[in-house]
Amino acid sequence: MKRIGLIDIGSNTIRLVIFEYSVETGLNELQNIKTPARLSQFLDEDKNMNEEGINVLVETLNSFKKVAKKFHVEELVPAATAAVRQSKNVDQIIESVKFKTNLDIEIIPEQDEAFYGFYAATHTLNIENGITVDIGGGSTEVTYFENKKLKEAISFPFGVVTLEKMFFVDKDHNDKNAIKKCEKFVKEQFESEKWIKDKKVPIIGIGGSARNNARIHQSLNNYPIAGVHGYDMTKKDLEEVYDELKKSDKSDLKDLDGLSRDRTDIIIPSSIVFNTLYDITDATRFTFSRKGLREGLVMTRLKEDFPKSFNKDNVTTDALRYLANEYNINPSNGKQRMRLAEDLLNKVIEITDFEVSNEDRKLLKEAAYLYYLGAFIDADSSSQHTYYIIANSSINGFSHRDRVKLALLASFKNKSLLKFYVKETSWFKDNEIELIQKLGGIIKFANALNVSNTDCIETLELIDKKNEFDLIVDYVTDPIAEEYQSERQKKHIEKLLPKKLNIIFTQG
Repeated sequence: MKRIGLIDIGSNTIRLVIFEYSVETGLNELQNIKTPARLSQFLDEDKNMNEEGINVLVETLNSFKKVAKKFHVEELVPAATAAVRQSKNVDQIIESVKFKTNLDIEIIPEQDEAFYGFYAATHTLNIENGITVDIGGGSTEVTYFENKKLKEAISFPFGVVTLEKMFFVDKDHNDKNAIKKCEKFVKEQFESEKWIKDKKVPIIGIGGSARNNARIHQSLNNYPIAGVHGYDMTKKDLEEVYDELKKSDKSDLKDLDGLSRDRTDIIIPSSIVFNTLYDITDATRFTFSRKGLREGLVMTRLKEDFPKSFNKDNVTTDALRYLANEYNINPSNGKQRMRLAEDLLNKVIEITDFEVSNEDRKLLKEAAYLYYLGAFIDADSSSQHTYYIIANSSINGFSHRDRVKLALLASFKNKSLLKFYVKETSWFKDNEIELIQKLGGIIKFANALNVSNTDCIETLELIDKKNEFDLIVDYVTDPIAEEYQSERQKKHIEKLLPKKLNIIFTQG
């Protein structure tokens, strides 16, 4: 286990994030606080940061040091991006900070800033080919990757703060002429890099500006579940947010759900960047990643001490393992449920016309492993807790739709409760709900075959007799609890079969 405190010194905000990593539960945030320092406003015409700006930085770092000490942070890393990097007196800033805080600022080069965002996104999302965009206060990083390998990267010397200063000073945030000029400038900047054009891949939005655009869209549409990591938006969705921002006056923006109050004057430039990039790349969708520069930097550092961590090819597998460990699911019992559920599914498919896609088969296994994890909170309401935990947790590698589907399967108790859960989102058609019910029934029956958590069942055999089916359950240790529970739950399997089911336990 290790704790790292990262102080992200950006052009717009300075943020302290305290991370804890363990092999069992992965990388987690323990603390996340920020101050809207706006360091870029302290740069003069010659790009020198004045004393006032340096003092703001020093005061913030000293405050964050005290917080890190209370959290027993082993390593505190102040990392600076555009505002400090672009300062002509960067050496003076570093020296002054060292003298007044005893901290060594790490200046993140442009290419590294782009790389860290790419690294975090590709290690927490299941997107093989894509473009990442991270617009900060003073720079915008864009990368292109194929098969999760970085192909192109660039840092543009403009961000939301610099765009606001270039086009919106002494003007309303939605001034039509300013917006038109800003759109033209951003378009020319992106078009200057030929590799950006017509990529026809997803765009992954990273950072606070992307997060605010995603949250505004969720608010406008009364989005039913929590979290923005892995949240997908179409071109129409991005335009909906952009149009809302343009038609709102300043007082409206202050009350706009999803928009941070310290971003009301810079949200329009960010929306311009995302919409323009979407058009130029001819993107397939816009996906938000909650993991970006900070996570990428920390993950690459932790890789030195934990070389087997953060496998970009095992994003969902690792995420589900961490979730299971967090709620004390016994790995042996989880694997037994997975094995029994898949075996039952295969046997049903062999003798019926039941069809299941590879994606749904994968979800069945994952849900069987996580089945009733909510029992960790309360056994009597384990189904309810299971659904709401999984549906509202940011699980790396999952789209929001698949996350909810996983929650429905892992929490399956009966048809009535399933219908109650699906009303929350109204995302699934009747045939999809019917499939979830059938797969959920298989998982519930598989759980009944290991209700004692002793992994006593060794093999299953389904025999087709004239007027009925016999399920031969071969056991190695006393299955008295399994015999009782499987009889109670066999109705879930009988719904998939054309004839009655008998369960026969035999000792191997």
